[in-house]
Amino acid sequence: MLILGIESSCDDTAAAVLKGDSVLASILSSQDAIHSQFGGVVPELASRKHLQSIHPVVMSALAKAGVQLSDIDLIAATQGPGLIGSLLVGFSYAKALSHVKRIPFVGVDHMAGHILSVFLGAEKPAFPYIALIASGGTSSIFLAENSHTFHHLGRTRDDAAGEAFDKVAKLLELGYPGGPVISRTAVDGNPQYVKFPRAWLDENSLDFSFSGLKTAVLNHVNQQKQQNKALRFPDICASFQEAVVDVLVAKTILAARRHQIGTIVIGGGVSANPRLRELFAERCNKEGVAFYAPERDYCTDNAAMIALAGSHKYAVCGASTLDEDVYSRSPLG
Repeated sequence: MLILGIESSCDDTAAAVLKGDSVLASILSSQDAIHSQFGGVVPELASRKHLQSIHPVVMSALAKAGVQLSDIDLIAATQGPGLIGSLLVGFSYAKALSHVKRIPFVGVDHMAGHILSVFLGAEKPAFPYIALIASGGTSSIFLAENSHTFHHLGRTRDDAAGEAFDKVAKLLELGYPGGPVISRTAVDGNPQYVKFPRAWLDENSLDFSFSGLKTAVLNHVNQQKQQNKALRFPDICASFQEAVVDVLVAKTILAARRHQIGTIVIGGGVSANPRLRELFAERCNKEGVAFYAPERDYCTDNAAMIALAGSHKYAVCGASTLDEDVYSRSPLG
């Protein structure tokens, strides 16, 4: 089966063509240059750029895969969660193609794409597994029972991990997006330089909270400036990053232990963070838990994971109807 995937949930316009779980083409048009001057995504600008990019990106994916639209057996598009204006562009375009070309169409939950993105790589886990999805929009833990059944175990109560990276990078005037630049800056830093707080919340809680950590970084910066001390950017970034990944790893392992699951999978933009991967590998090894991470190209928003998740949903639920609409909040939790 040839599947065309379309993704436009935030600020990246993406299209991919899959044959089974093999990626024939994966094309992405980034809007980082547009939004970097604002330190974050401007929804109206994102929607306008999607309108300009969606058709060329889809055509590029088909051309790279060496197929025609008439060869496609299924169209899968992100239905939510995300920015409504952005979602509508990709979802409406996919529905139009489906209607005109009479190709089955399925709406895909963006979270399901991230949960299954690890299967786009060579090493594939077995179900069930615990999945940590950490990005600019969410920090959530799921129990993936199979390719289409996911149980939500924990969520962020305020800032998502990726959102915290972006806000701290903006505070330090390091640029946007914040995750990669903080990770690069932290390489030469001391993660023990500042004892930033870890929000463990209630005993045994699987929820996350990073707003207090963001405030702690702000307080440290203000204190240093008041004392006329130079900001040690690598040390601040390393200390902040360590506080984030420490909590992400600990709570995910707690979920695996509590549900007696021997496999952990990560996904989402933050899953590309080298220190997060390193700490997961270390602690999972000590716990005797198998650890899997997607290839870095499939950590951030991409259409290949949407195509893959769409194929699984279609196999179980069949095609979506053309009167379905997008949604800003995921029904998965």
